[in-house]
Amino acid sequence: MTVNKTIILVFVLLLPANICAAQTEMADTMRSSGKIYVVVAVLATIFAGIFAYMISLDRKISRAEKESK
Repeated sequence: MTVNKTIILVFVLLLPANICAAQTEMADTMRSSGKIYVVVAVLATIFAGIFAYMISLDRKISRAEKESK
């Protein structure tokens, strides 16, 4: 291997560890300030909306299939 390939390989292998450490630190900071609960609430709202939309869409498709038969 050349030196450039070795440097790139080391960078690629160490990058996920750095990202995980940064995310853990950010989560600890948000938890200590209480903002993590806001993030969880927003994500739960988004996923509930997506889930409700999927159920609504399924009902509409089922109704259209029954009418087309």
